[in-house]
Amino acid sequence: MVVGLLLLVLLIVFIAQNQVSVPLQYFGWSGSVGLGLALFMSAVAGGLVIAIVGVARIMQLRSTTATQRKKLDH
Repeated sequence: MVVGLLLLVLLIVFIAQNQVSVPLQYFGWSGSVGLGLALFMSAVAGGLVIAIVGVARIMQLRSTTATQRKKLDH
């Protein structure tokens, strides 16, 4: 928990020190946001993509394992 809090403080410092406004465009949406926040949003989006792919792979492996167990039981 202490390590998590330390990382959170470091993240807040990073975002606070990178407040230069940068333009963003995404599927017709455009606006400007601080650089630190833009990088944070990108990292979170990347983490979500990796998590979704991981969950899909785990589900695929569980399905394959269940199918193989059924074949062995019969």
